Amino acid sequence: MANTLFGESQDFHDFATEYRRQHPDDVLTVETPLSADQDITALIDALAAQGRQPMLMCDRVGDLGVPVVSNVFASRERIARLFGVTPAKLHDTFQARANAPLAPRHVESGPVLDQVYRGKDLDLARLPMLRHFASDRGPYITNAVIVAEDPVTGVANLSYHRSMRHARQALATSLHSRGHLWRMLQATRERGQALPVAMVIGAHPLFMLAAAARLPYGSDERALAGGLFGAPLELVRTPVHGIGVPAAAEFVLEGTIDAADYADEGPFGEFSGYSSDRSTNNLLRLDSLMRRRAPWLVDIVGGNYAEHLTLARLPREAEMSEKLRARFPSVRAVHYPNSGTHFHCYVALDQSRDGEARQIMLALLGWDPYLKTVIAVDSDVDITDDSQVLWALATHFQPHRDQFIVDGLPGSPLDPSSSVDGTTSRMALDATRGSSFDGIRARIDEAARARALELLSQQRSEA
Repeated sequence: MANTLFGESQDFHDFATEYRRQHPDDVLTVETPLSADQDITALIDALAAQGRQPMLMCDRVGDLGVPVVSNVFASRERIARLFGVTPAKLHDTFQARANAPLAPRHVESGPVLDQVYRGKDLDLARLPMLRHFASDRGPYITNAVIVAEDPVTGVANLSYHRSMRHARQALATSLHSRGHLWRMLQATRERGQALPVAMVIGAHPLFMLAAAARLPYGSDERALAGGLFGAPLELVRTPVHGIGVPAAAEFVLEGTIDAADYADEGPFGEFSGYSSDRSTNNLLRLDSLMRRRAPWLVDIVGGNYAEHLTLARLPREAEMSEKLRARFPSVRAVHYPNSGTHFHCYVALDQSRDGEARQIMLALLGWDPYLKTVIAVDSDVDITDDSQVLWALATHFQPHRDQFIVDGLPGSPLDPSSSVDGTTSRMALDATRGSSFDGIRARIDEAARARALELLSQQRSEA
């Protein structure tokens, strides 16, 4: 059985080629030469202003010498197509597959081993990089998935970290999430060792989604990737440290991070829409560079663009939706709007008793450390439409009665408004109608709507 609508291959090239064949209107191919300095970001910005989010394939970008593919995750419909479902079924389908992990399978060879560079041949000049914003310190790797394996169990952690060239054989990176990779680094520091890691730059979209998921410490996102594929993720071992990485990756770097090393890094255009120089300033010393023959640079435009936000949030949305509905059956949908970067969440529910919306919002604010504002609405409000949520807030919400604030909680280190110690306050807004609400929503009969659509269709055909 094919693991996706686009075949059983775990190769990004195969996915992109087949997607373009099946959905040519959702792919924009640019043959005109572009600059590697901000042109990709400018194109995506201009498309977004037109309400367009196509997958972008650029044949000639500066002197990179490789095609650039970007904006893959900007469209939820495109992501849903990976699973053969509609966007409305995306959360449930993602969680169903994520909850059926498959252990990865090691293979002897794969495309990423086509070219391997070590010693004097190892030079980051062989790795294409883009500059995304004028305020960036320089060209950045935005699609850098760092793989670190526990030396005892072999279980790997996958996580995204922005990275820039520091020297010919070294990258400066930030572990600003201070998540599981940070925990592994501190453990090796206590043993007086450096942490071996591999950095995957470009792989199948399902692997990239798995790397964005949030799992308990000691769980292997590579097994989650297998669940998303419906088949074990095929791995090859890196030549120096033997770390299992996707056999069909575009580029892989391997090396070590020593917690005692320091490298200046940033500013970089982050998801908040601001350039951030908040960084852990870690140094990744390289031992090898692997790349497939004729690779593509699979890029993720940073900043507060749809791709960056959706890739990071969708796995967490799916997780939060599952958790909330398991505890609160009245929950109908959960959505993190791009307008709120990572800091806002909308939840739709059929409230069975007064106060339930507050309880649900408290759960969200407690579970997700990034959230600062949660708005609860009734289930007839489309929470994927900001204007409908704001309408509910305008017509159902009373500030003196329907909001509460919790202060002094840990927040995102990349929130420019957070305190020096990284704490933030969080707010819940109850925009549900409640049992005492007095009002009947104005509506139009479906028959009248159908007649209006038919009339407009006739006028367009006559024009």
